[in-house]
Amino acid sequence: MPSEPKSLKKYRELADKKGRLEYGVFLVEGEKAISQIAAAHPDEIKEIIAIEQPFPIFRGYPLRTVSQSQFQYISSTQTPKGIAAVVRLPSDIYTGKLPVETGNRILLLEDIQDPGNVGTLIRTAAALGFSGSILTENSADPFSPKCVQAAAGTVLSIWLRRTAQYLELVKALKQTGYVLVAADVHGNDKPEILSTQQKLVLALGNEAAGLSAELLNLADYRVRIATPQDKAESLNVGTCGAILMYLASGQ
Repeated sequence: MPSEPKSLKKYRELADKKGRLEYGVFLVEGEKAISQIAAAHPDEIKEIIAIEQPFPIFRGYPLRTVSQSQFQYISSTQTPKGIAAVVRLPSDIYTGKLPVETGNRILLLEDIQDPGNVGTLIRTAAALGFSGSILTENSADPFSPKCVQAAAGTVLSIWLRRTAQYLELVKALKQTGYVLVAADVHGNDKPEILSTQQKLVLALGNEAAGLSAELLNLADYRVRIATPQDKAESLNVGTCGAILMYLASGQ
């Protein structure tokens, strides 16, 4: 079993994947994000680190009080919020094994490298009823500090897999009745097709290059959000994903 960090240096090491795997935990900063996790996954919080005594909702957890400079040392944000939670890292994140219950709507992120985009897309997926997300190894790590910050406490709300075996997972899902819909600036299918799918994998690609030829060849549909070409060739992947997930949710 991974041991929990004790020294301040150990907390700082949680900014890297190696440290998170070694200790089996990651950091969540900010009262609002911690509140989200405390409400939905209270048993996953292992410890609270704070400059001052935390709000009543966080009492009952082991507390480590630190100075302002000490908190800045362990924080990965430009404007530290003065309170952080040490949270258990979910199992199987970095494996090519799907969970037993996959749900009906899954988000696939292929080589999306900006951690803000990845965190925002995870947050949107959780808000719009998606069950999980598959990420490639070249995508930003969903448990890196910037991703966790952008996800705003929702990073535990859906299951996550970050693996080089993502194409195999997509093929396995298709064999069990999932329809793969790819977001493609050259696609000819209308986004409205999303609302008619009972079991869906929605694929979004790299910010600059889009989706790979391998993934596009697997797609059942290629949808495009029409934009006036003289004003904007395409949308930011976070915005595109939010629109498509909203349509997929049937709201």
